[in-house]
Amino acid sequence: MRKRVRSTLVAVAVAGGVIAGPAVASPAPPKLEFANPASQALFGTAYQAALDNLLRTNTIGYDAKYDKSGLLDPATGIVRAGGGYGQPWTRDASINSWNATSLLAPALAENTLWAVVDKDAGGALRVQQDDQQWDQVVWATAAWHHYLVTGDGGFLENAYRTTADTLAIREHATTAGFNAKYGLFTGASFFNDGIAGYPAPPADATESVSTGSMPWPGVASGMYLSTNEVYYAAYVNAANMAEKLGRPGAEVAGYRTRAAALKTAINQRFWNANTGLYDYQLLADGSRGAYQEGTGLAFALLFGIANPAQARSILARAQEMPWGMPDTFPNWDRYSDAQPGRHNAIVWPLVQGLWAKALAGQGNQSAFAAETTRLAKLADDNSGFWEIYNGHTGVVDGGYQRLGDTVKFHWGSEPDQTWSATAFLDMIHTGLFGLTFTDRGLAFAPDLPAGWGDVTLRNLGYRAANLTITLRGAGTKIGSFTIDGRSAPGNAIPSTLSGSHTVAITLTGAAAGDRDGDGVPDAADRCADTAGTVDGCPAPGHLEAEDAVNTGGVKTNVNHTGYSGRAFLDGLWSPGAASSFTLHRTSDAPGSAAITVRYANANSDTRTMTLSVDGRPLRQVSFPKVSDSWDAWGTTTFADVPLAGRDPVVTLSYAAGDTGSINLDWLAASPAG
Repeated sequence: MRKRVRSTLVAVAVAGGVIAGPAVASPAPPKLEFANPASQALFGTAYQAALDNLLRTNTIGYDAKYDKSGLLDPATGIVRAGGGYGQPWTRDASINSWNATSLLAPALAENTLWAVVDKDAGGALRVQQDDQQWDQVVWATAAWHHYLVTGDGGFLENAYRTTADTLAIREHATTAGFNAKYGLFTGASFFNDGIAGYPAPPADATESVSTGSMPWPGVASGMYLSTNEVYYAAYVNAANMAEKLGRPGAEVAGYRTRAAALKTAINQRFWNANTGLYDYQLLADGSRGAYQEGTGLAFALLFGIANPAQARSILARAQEMPWGMPDTFPNWDRYSDAQPGRHNAIVWPLVQGLWAKALAGQGNQSAFAAETTRLAKLADDNSGFWEIYNGHTGVVDGGYQRLGDTVKFHWGSEPDQTWSATAFLDMIHTGLFGLTFTDRGLAFAPDLPAGWGDVTLRNLGYRAANLTITLRGAGTKIGSFTIDGRSAPGNAIPSTLSGSHTVAITLTGAAAGDRDGDGVPDAADRCADTAGTVDGCPAPGHLEAEDAVNTGGVKTNVNHTGYSGRAFLDGLWSPGAASSFTLHRTSDAPGSAAITVRYANANSDTRTMTLSVDGRPLRQVSFPKVSDSWDAWGTTTFADVPLAGRDPVVTLSYAAGDTGSINLDWLAASPAG
């Protein structure tokens, strides 16, 4: 495995001076373009949905109630947590800025970070205080990253004051503070603010105290892997801020000393030589919990807490579910595959994103490709980025929780979850393109899997520059690196770069393999991450609807019986809803096909949808009533549907004049007789 070095940056010069280019107008949002149509349909579609989620759906206007720091710009909005959550929230604000907002919309990210900062009675800045202490601490990592992306010294001054004050508060807290006996911080884990994320003990079999985690004494006094890792990162970044600002050497050294001591304690108290992983929890009585925590393992790799041998062990032994890295694992005794806990063996895209970032940083290309593909499919299958998904089926699922009785209640999974979208954006920016921000500039360590094809990211703003970045070939080893056609040393651009520029990177050394297990090597597979028999792509003779690209609110569901595959589609209930199927053909010659659809219609009458091919509406089509039960399914066939090209896209949509309101199970295309 090649070691990926992302900390060294060599300034790029041409003819003895800093590269300059044409003046940069306000750029359009970035655009991701794959040469491979299957990759474009999978990853390009998800990327566009993620951009829309962040920059359109979840960007809201300035609100004075969030300006307790006095640092917000009234002319700039903020990023809310998601479709079901109208607030910025501290942890969400931090993660979303770190993942993507600082790069894509720096002013928006800065406002969002300040929206979760207030002042104490003496006017000192601090991350807003509540019982979720990990939220306050991760802010420091997001703030340092924001500085590295933007180079904004004024922001850094206030960010350091905020970080220093917040850490001082946490160090002296009587609840969720520092436990000198173990050398660790107490309090709930970074991600698990619900008691469903904890085994018993500290929980009990009925979750009788509270659905939240901090009211549980065993959680409040316990020590958790991810929380101590974000404290470690906060100390490291506080030292970085202090050093950059020219603070006294003793001040810088103090933070570095505390970081080093905490790293030592984490490795002493949480590393488990028997499992080859870090444990999840250490209770106040010294009992350890040898469970897996997804964010904890990701942070161990991302923050350099794990040494190289430990990192190799984590990569070899970490357990993933069919649809991605779970939050905590395995099922607690009170939960099961049929009823997964809301914070237990279930998939949150935020966790997937952190894990994928860690995989890319370790050069584990196949695992990075698999995790990124899973999240792209989850988004494409479900009209965008939801909060939580079932780890076994990929169905939108909020998981289960209970409070003091024997009946578990089933939570919803909220739509348009911002950190789910920014997790995917980070997979593309940090993982695929290998963007690495330092105080001196932007370095590249790309990770382009075989089978994905050449890819270009256009209109990417970086400080005063506008970049078009193209990756060619496959692998993690850079064969050539050019800026505007000229060879450039160091695989990096300086922070002083301005104007519009083209970065071209040729990669080699892709891992040989067959990720989808269909017998076609990735390098020759048209659909390297989806098994099939047509040059490695699914045959058009049977396409499950849950694997289509679904938009307008269409999502997977399992609340009726009789469907095939892992789920069926509902949500075709309002105008704008659509389900699109790519028909991979062996020839690009024009022809026609009969399209058969299996569907459910328990309405009192025939329903209609619009049939389109490659975005062109052909005709309205009918779906007669099948039964009075939504558990019954029927089929209907549409003859003489014209097709052209190797990968035509057939769409069923609820357009103007349609009545919709059906469920879909599968679609099949067969040559016209």
